[in-house]
Amino acid sequence: MRKGFDPIYTGAREITDIRDMLYSGLESFADNPLFLEKNKETKEFDTITYKEYVKEVEYLGTALMKLGLKGANLSVTGENRYRWAVGYMAIVTGVGTVVPIDKLLPIHEIMNIVNRVEPEAIIYSGKKTEEMKEVAKRTKSVKYFIGMDLDPSEADDRFLSYDAVIAMGKEEIEKGNRDFLDATVDPEAITILLFTSATTSKSKAANLSQRNLVSNVMSATTVIYMDSSDRFLSLLPLHHTFESTCGFLIPIYMGASIAFCESLKTIVEDLKASGSTIMLGVPLLFEGMYKKLWKKAELSGSAKKLRTALKISNFLMKVGIDVRKKLFHSIYEGLGGTIRMFISGAAAMTPEIAEFYRNIGLNFFQGYGLTETSPILSVNSDTDFIDASAGKAIPGVEIQIWQPNEEGIGEIVAKGPNVFVGYLGEPELNDEIFEGGYFHTGDMGYMDDAGFVFITGRKKSVIVTQNGKNIYPEEIELLINTYPFVIESMVYGKILEGSKEEYINAVVYPDVEAIAAEFGKSDPEFVEAKIREMIKEVNSKLVDYKKIKDVKIRNEEFVKTTTSKIKRYVDENKQ
Repeated sequence: MRKGFDPIYTGAREITDIRDMLYSGLESFADNPLFLEKNKETKEFDTITYKEYVKEVEYLGTALMKLGLKGANLSVTGENRYRWAVGYMAIVTGVGTVVPIDKLLPIHEIMNIVNRVEPEAIIYSGKKTEEMKEVAKRTKSVKYFIGMDLDPSEADDRFLSYDAVIAMGKEEIEKGNRDFLDATVDPEAITILLFTSATTSKSKAANLSQRNLVSNVMSATTVIYMDSSDRFLSLLPLHHTFESTCGFLIPIYMGASIAFCESLKTIVEDLKASGSTIMLGVPLLFEGMYKKLWKKAELSGSAKKLRTALKISNFLMKVGIDVRKKLFHSIYEGLGGTIRMFISGAAAMTPEIAEFYRNIGLNFFQGYGLTETSPILSVNSDTDFIDASAGKAIPGVEIQIWQPNEEGIGEIVAKGPNVFVGYLGEPELNDEIFEGGYFHTGDMGYMDDAGFVFITGRKKSVIVTQNGKNIYPEEIELLINTYPFVIESMVYGKILEGSKEEYINAVVYPDVEAIAAEFGKSDPEFVEAKIREMIKEVNSKLVDYKKIKDVKIRNEEFVKTTTSKIKRYVDENKQ
């Protein structure tokens, strides 16, 4: 067993469950700004304090109990916003089990979730109104639909207005109702049901306890420095465990604040207006920002100057002189001026891009985890990191490589207080994934002698050659995606006609704008020729059995999950 991290930062507050986290924080952070949400009329950020948030959670929790929903499954769906945060917290701190629903799901997938878990109430955003009306037609199991934006005058016995429900809860508390105020939470009980993103198969429901989540919250804050002065820009979907734990629960635990990003198009504007210091994202987002930055530098004629500045800065850093803020001031301002940390998750990050952000003075970390592990298993810290790795196991978590081959690559398995108890209604699968007492992640990788984890790819997507060699598509994709004329790519194995041999095939979604800017041409034949030239260069960096034999060009982006991971099983079947 190779050791992971010991705690680097001390003073983490011991908590037993999410309710304990909320109320113990109230003692220290009552007047701290907790949420910032853009006002639709003024377009300025309105601020909600910690104590104002707790009060609204109490009103909603009390009302939900008054409606007879104690112990029930309840769902929340909609864009990232304050009322989503109130709904989630009210449910898990005393009412029942929360089942977040992806805001982008079509009606048939929403119904799949509703039929499987039978939520008795759904708290929904106005943007999901039509879907909720359709759900109401198709099932009677949902007793109440609580509309975050529903006017009280438009409500009925089944469709309730959020404002009216809050008013009901306030009135009940004023009359002496303490059902929610005196509620208790069992840390070991299943009170969070999270549906996986399903990149390779049908979505599964992960049973999570509050102990799972709070152990992850406490552990993560001992290896990356954050405090109550930090402000997180929330842009990844809150229904997903990465954003839910790291961009929602952790800031509340730390007494920091959360600013809700209006859209992906307003990231820079919202970073600046909110004064955010930390942003969570996925590799596709950070890679896109990196490519746009260099494209801008090339077009303005300042790329050479930027490369020189990086060399000077890196040399001075070796002798203890840090001039990054001064040298790269314009880049900082272009990112809002206050950001100090990017955290990447959900997929592997190109090491050169992580290194670039760090070289210009931004802390950049990538970690590794899954819905089933609440989510963090490993992370690079701000004092000990390898950009090509997913970091070391966080305190309290044990990671092993299961049945490694001669190269040391095997399935990544883990155990710890953050690991879930299993999938809803999947007893046979649960037996399989907990073989040997460890949770089997389905990811392949290896560990170095210092305990850093390196991920090579998904077990289900590995390509095995006739000679028994393993090829991990994700490794080749990372290499392809470093090229400036590529937006994204997918690599997979394809059987040669008349044989059993698989060859490596690549599908590339090119950056036609970048090609046009560089060469002044963008017709399909020229674009394809440039991509094929690039693939030849990629092949020159690969051993023979990994070389790409054929490449196809896509004219649209790949089908993805809401955390921007390609739904490999969808796109492979189209080839």
